[in-house]
Amino acid sequence: MTLLSNATASSLPENKAVVSSASSIERHCRQYSGASDWRSLLQLTLTLILFLATFSLAYFVMPYSYAASWPFIVIAAGLLTKLFIIQHDCGHGSFFVSKTGNTWLGRALSLLTATPYDFWRRAHNVHHASSGDLDRRSIGGIDTITVREYKALTKRMQLAYRIYRNPVILIFLGTPFYTIFAQRIPVNVPMHFYDNYKTLSAESIYASIMMTNVALFLFYCALGYVLGFWTLVMLCLPILVLTTWIGGWLFYVQHQFEDAYWQHHEDWSAKESALMGSSYYKLPKILQWFTGSIGLHHIHHLCPGIPNYKLQECMDARPELAEINRLSFLDSLKCLHLKLWDEDRQKLVRFGDL
Repeated sequence: MTLLSNATASSLPENKAVVSSASSIERHCRQYSGASDWRSLLQLTLTLILFLATFSLAYFVMPYSYAASWPFIVIAAGLLTKLFIIQHDCGHGSFFVSKTGNTWLGRALSLLTATPYDFWRRAHNVHHASSGDLDRRSIGGIDTITVREYKALTKRMQLAYRIYRNPVILIFLGTPFYTIFAQRIPVNVPMHFYDNYKTLSAESIYASIMMTNVALFLFYCALGYVLGFWTLVMLCLPILVLTTWIGGWLFYVQHQFEDAYWQHHEDWSAKESALMGSSYYKLPKILQWFTGSIGLHHIHHLCPGIPNYKLQECMDARPELAEINRLSFLDSLKCLHLKLWDEDRQKLVRFGDL
């Protein structure tokens, strides 16, 4: 089996070059699986120190000028994004060698990311197991329907889908709302999620979310008592909202690009979906550092056991990986217009293409 990849970002989707099979690439990537505890500890320590330093600077500057604190707020949001990527690696068991270490660090970081770690970890792994499968579209991804499904909807439901897929609703409003509010309520998890994935009991989901809520309440009550509750709102809330925007945008472009992979289950291939259904979002090195190289998403989906600090090494050792589904920042902006999967043309299309 061979795969087709985009030769360059500027030629999407016309010019394609045949690359090695997904299995061959997977064998290469697996060489980079597994954590290095000393590298993980170094990354965690550095990121936490920088986050606390920028937060402290914002805190001390704010009484003199709130506007002057915003550069530090923005940097802190970037560092919180990196801390979420570390939490994300914990969820894949790839940040520490120890399973226990991954679990407790992931839970501890929930105090900063406001994410119920145990529930999120399982939901995210379901996303990995079903990404690109038209018959197993579920929690953990952005809702995407086909052209045929859209045409079969009533006018009211078509309007609802158009509203949902509007970037203002989906990313600007949706990601902060989901992170801050929706993740606090267990009933927001669709019931079919319990039915389809038996490892996710309603009780375990409820426990993860409610215990996170209690921990967040106690942590921020204590922090507000020390720093002042109004100060806490003026600093922590914008940092968290900015982080959700960054994370929401990254997640969007990782799977919502023109030549993304979607197939019905009988034709679906886990390896091909991982490699061809995820983008390589080429960012400037400084932004790649803040985002924990998660833009190398095709490698991550093919081999989620690779910690974030080894993804670039993996790609450098196999240069063809840099040509698969590559998106520049300008390319990614065009993805905002893609709304529906066209089964006939095998690509995401705009509403206007109908």
